[in-house]
Amino acid sequence: MKIIEEKKYWIIIIFIIGVIFINSITIIHSGEVGIRIRFGKVIEKSTNEGINYKIPFIDNIQKMNIKIQKSEVETSSSSKDLQEVNMNLAVNYKVEKKTATKLYKEVGTDYNRVILEPAIEESIKAITSKYTAEELITNRSDVSKKCMEELSSKVRKYGITITDFNITNFSFSQEFDKAIEEKQIAEQKVLTAKQELEKEKIEAEKKIVKAEAEKQANELKGQTLNEYIIQEKFIEKWNGELPKVMNDNNIMDISSIISGNKS
Repeated sequence: MKIIEEKKYWIIIIFIIGVIFINSITIIHSGEVGIRIRFGKVIEKSTNEGINYKIPFIDNIQKMNIKIQKSEVETSSSSKDLQEVNMNLAVNYKVEKKTATKLYKEVGTDYNRVILEPAIEESIKAITSKYTAEELITNRSDVSKKCMEELSSKVRKYGITITDFNITNFSFSQEFDKAIEEKQIAEQKVLTAKQELEKEKIEAEKKIVKAEAEKQANELKGQTLNEYIIQEKFIEKWNGELPKVMNDNNIMDISSIISGNKS
């Protein structure tokens, strides 16, 4: 009976030791930082990755994610020309390790809802108000860049770094979409008209070049034809006798001249 009681005693001791041991260590994984809290008070020094020891039942270690995270936000704003703009945003950010303790002390772990999302809303409204609705579409990358700069300046003091800012979707009122469509149709018609005009201009230039070439050909043909007609008329009227002319009492035979022309 005594032996059984001693075994129970040792089992209880081992159990207590096990509980104390389990509550005296915390494992911090890669991409995390541990915030040490003692009696509800945040200890300024944070814990690193790996096994960390703490005072059992006195210390508590709160883990915070310091990897790159994504926040997706749906919001609406007004453009410079007072068009309502609905947007889907995707923001990549991370908590800096060296300021994680301060962030937890001031905000806690719900920093995305408390700090980041309101800052995103404020930043997008401030930037979109500087662009017309059409400029928001054509300059999307520039708008995203400006929004990222604006947002970074707002959350940097909390130890949050913005690594990327993307506007994944724009949508406007039906009236604006219709106006944009009509404008595109009109621009396409103007472009088509310009292309047709250019085509007609090229065709006209081709005709001028062709006419000039034909004119030159006809002039050359006319010259050749006149020489041929003169020779033909001469042959028609020739009686078969070679004419002779007198030059200083000398008779000059022009048959060589004629034969030379024929050659």
